Amino acid sequence: MKAKVGDRLVEEGRHVGDHRRVGVITAVRHDDGSPPYVVRWFDSQHEALVFPGPDARVERDQSAGTSG
Repeated sequence: MKAKVGDRLVEEGRHVGDHRRVGVITAVRHDDGSPPYVVRWFDSQHEALVFPGPDARVERDQSAGTSG
């Protein structure tokens, strides 16, 4: 898993009744983009250091793309 600041981290619920969490990555600790990441969760605005598990994925920041 590789990410950069501005990407979204999506964690699916592991158990029945768990909800999906989505947050924006605000800091990447390693130059190669590997975890852990500092994530600001959209549901609570809480920032946390996250070590994503197998139920997580990174969605690229679409606004950072170049046109043309």
